[in-house]
Formats: sequence, structure tokens, C-alpha cells
Amino acid sequence: MVSYIVLNKRKIDVERYREEDVQGLKQIVVDFKVTSDDYHDIATLLYQEKFDVEVPEKGLAFRGTIREYSTSITNLYEKGQVGDYHLALLEVKEGENKA
Repeated sequence: MVSYIVLNKRKIDVERYREEDVQGLKQIVVDFKVTSDDYHDIATLLYQEKFDVEVPEKGLAFRGTIREYSTSITNLYEKGQVGDYHLALLEVKEGENKA
């Protein structure tokens, strides 16, 4: 079982992890919690266009982009709040210009 992933050198503990093949490209789908303390850092990270994705427990690493993203709460600025995040990251082949 995968307990964490790394996005652009930021470790994210995950509750659920799924790996898929999408037309020959790797895709990972994760669910994780974000606290009000971590909200700003995670939001800023997810605004980046592309990511160095690492799944150390699987020996997996690729360059990826967000394919799916959702959260259970939009205002984590209130102290003590925790949001459920769902994120799908799809591999981007070198030289592809995908926004």
C-alpha cells in the first residue's frame, strides 16, 4: 500500500492510491487530507502547471499534470478545518506542450 507521494519535492500523505494506464501513459489517483495549516502551501503547489511526481514505495517517477481535482471544502483558512482532496495526475511525455 502506498502511504505517500511526492509532488515537486513536497511529501503528501495519502489515504487512497490507485495506479492506472491511460493510453500508454501512467496515471495515479490519490485521496488525501489537507488541514487549514497546510492549505496555503498545498493550494500554491496545485496551481503549478506540471509536477515531478514520485511514488517512492512503488519506484515510480514521472512528469505529470492534473487531470482531475476536487475538494470537499473551499475555505480552509478557518483554523481547525480539514478538507478531503481528490487528485488524478497524468504522465506527460517529454516535449509535449500540454497546459
